[in-house]
Amino acid sequence: MERMFRTHRVRVSEVLDGLWEFAVADREIGDLSRLDYDYRLIVPGCWESHPKLANYRGEGVYRRWVRTSQSGAVRLTFKGVSHTGRVYWDGREIARHYNAYTAFSVVVPSVEAGGHELVVRVDNSFGESSALHVPNDYYTYGGMIRPVVIEELNGPFVERIAFKPYGGIGAWRGKLEVKVTNPSIERAHDVRLKASIVGPEIEWETVRIEPGQSLTVGGEYEFPGALEWSPEQPRLYELAVNLYVDGAKEPSDDLIERIGFRSVTTNGERIQLNGQDIVLQGFNRHEDHPMAGAALTPALMLQDIDLMLDMGANMVRTSHYPNDERFLDLCDEKGLFVWEENHARGLSLEQMRNPNFVWQCEQVNREMVEQHINHPSIIVWGILNECASDCEEGRVHYVRQLGQIRALDDSRPLTFASHHRANEICFDLADIVSFNLYPGWYTDEDPGELCDLARGWADAAGGAGKPMMMSEFGGDGYYGLRDPNRVRGTEERQADIIEANLAAYTARPYLSGMLIWQFADCRVTEGTGWLLNRAGTQNSKGIVDKYRRPKLAYEVVKRYFKDDGGSKVSSGEVR
Repeated sequence: MERMFRTHRVRVSEVLDGLWEFAVADREIGDLSRLDYDYRLIVPGCWESHPKLANYRGEGVYRRWVRTSQSGAVRLTFKGVSHTGRVYWDGREIARHYNAYTAFSVVVPSVEAGGHELVVRVDNSFGESSALHVPNDYYTYGGMIRPVVIEELNGPFVERIAFKPYGGIGAWRGKLEVKVTNPSIERAHDVRLKASIVGPEIEWETVRIEPGQSLTVGGEYEFPGALEWSPEQPRLYELAVNLYVDGAKEPSDDLIERIGFRSVTTNGERIQLNGQDIVLQGFNRHEDHPMAGAALTPALMLQDIDLMLDMGANMVRTSHYPNDERFLDLCDEKGLFVWEENHARGLSLEQMRNPNFVWQCEQVNREMVEQHINHPSIIVWGILNECASDCEEGRVHYVRQLGQIRALDDSRPLTFASHHRANEICFDLADIVSFNLYPGWYTDEDPGELCDLARGWADAAGGAGKPMMMSEFGGDGYYGLRDPNRVRGTEERQADIIEANLAAYTARPYLSGMLIWQFADCRVTEGTGWLLNRAGTQNSKGIVDKYRRPKLAYEVVKRYFKDDGGSKVSSGEVR
């Protein structure tokens, strides 16, 4: 399943799920065809699911044969390859990509009808070439963890649709851009586009597209009949674009997206949705499950969402990387707000000096925004969690990355989560100031007093008058470990910590959000040092355990979130 809705009615596409051949490449690879493909692994999936590969870190090779029904151009899209992928078509390398958490595509312009060999080399090892995938407080799985799609193209095709709504009830407007690409290396074409959303069709004048080129058409349009998207009524609209080539009366290509009409603003110390103040409450969540690794099925994704909603949450933070599009589709449908952030967690200044850091961040930022801009549930973009925002050399990166994302999308507020306390120097660059603080667990500070101090630190660091969130707080609780003495690590102590924090934060009207670390226990990288030496190689701060069994803190969260304004969420409505 590529998405939670149909993306084409004209274009021929196939999701290449199922069993692929797999070979461990624990030596220098020469001829790929001479590898021993001893395994059959599911795609999407993580190779750690196989008992002989449960702890394997290195390079592996996937192979399968595909058939095309016609001669012409073929487009391959990989939704997530963890973490570095190299793609081969009939023995020829055609694409490379870094980062597990964003998609990439490649067009093969001239393909004969019939059978073809598709091979993907995947590497999840750590090293100098990887600035963002590093040993960390979560696990970098190996494999093709998200869907793979093959599409047969009939000439020029709609590559991307981007829609940004603005305005308000009864006066919705939107900026629509459609990118078209001509995969031919020889022939130019005249193309005409039609889009349908709400009301009359939008039609653009015929334009000529040269061989191997792309162009963008669009404009700003009124949608007076559109109804707003909100957690209470998460209304979604189908945005369908048809493409006509060389005067043809029938479309030769199409692309379908889903959108919602809603506005996100900040005014003073508050965040607004559709002009109304909101308080964000919810969880940080990793894409991790003991039965699936990072390749969660839609059923497991929906279970996570339903559990969060049951506790009264209205937001999830995609810590610490862009999430699977299908999870975001479900958040759109269920009315769950999303803080989506780029892939960079806890990097020191020395790590940010890696020669690959700048381009790898630029790429993941661009791909995150361009691929996920149409999701109404995403109301905040975030970057660089707990990185070097406390010094001038680090600040350069925050200036660059926030500027890049703001240029790509000016319709959402930007933030980053800091743990630098009074040493923070970058809050002037963000629209929302966010703190990761752990009173009751890493320190013995009073949560309310610490929160008040944090408001002062933010004001002094350029965040005066901006909304503030407690973006991480919590404590370990090992599922089933209970003790009337409420010692550290027990479910009782975790529940006490969560209660003390929520009691303090819900009583402070200047707070615009609070996100618990974390929703579910998750696997971490095994290594040295306190961060990579956690018991059981897992972060146990989840309100549910890794199998989604509730701990004692579950009912504490439910009491505070539901009693203090947690949004009721109904099922999505697609028009």
